[in-house]
Amino acid sequence: MFTGIVEELGEVTAVENLGDASRFRLRGPVVTEDAKHGDSIAVNGVCLTVVDSGGGEFTADVMAETLNRSSLGALAAGSRVNLERPMALGGRLGGHLVQGHVDGTGTVVERRPSDHWEIVKISLPADLSRYVVEKGSITVDGVSLTVVEAGPDYFTISLIPTTLAMTTLGIKQAGDPVNLEVDVLAKYVERLLGADGTRATPETGGPLK
Repeated sequence: MFTGIVEELGEVTAVENLGDASRFRLRGPVVTEDAKHGDSIAVNGVCLTVVDSGGGEFTADVMAETLNRSSLGALAAGSRVNLERPMALGGRLGGHLVQGHVDGTGTVVERRPSDHWEIVKISLPADLSRYVVEKGSITVDGVSLTVVEAGPDYFTISLIPTTLAMTTLGIKQAGDPVNLEVDVLAKYVERLLGADGTRATPETGGPLK
């Protein structure tokens, strides 16, 4: 479980194509200081398992399912990435509950800078729009953010200077893909109630009649 508070702006140092999977080597001195085999690290919001680590870098294998559902397949050596270790039990929850399980991808539509912050508009897949609400939480490339405006096929976020400087959202341009994870609590509520708003049965997961 993560919080969406990025710890470090890392870098991809190597990508090895394994056919139906890829092996990534990533640099992140902060997130690897206590990393060991089997640990989890979120890379642009995607929970990956550490295969090995050392020298401020770690290796992770990325299967086809992850490559197909996220923007990690577009990464190459030199790409900058957002890195976060899992939340420590008993620690502060600075953002919101983030699983590192990407629900889909969006695209940066436009950026509107102002004196002290920047508004970014991002396209939203139709099947995710019902989970996104004004003032609600959403994770974009692993960054926990508050939704400013929730449209039928887009949403906007407001980025403060710290977020612009410390994450990849400061360098994303119009047309760039981003990983999206909606609030898991909204999905659980929908599942429990059923698609038509009635409570689901324990046996089938469908609505009670």
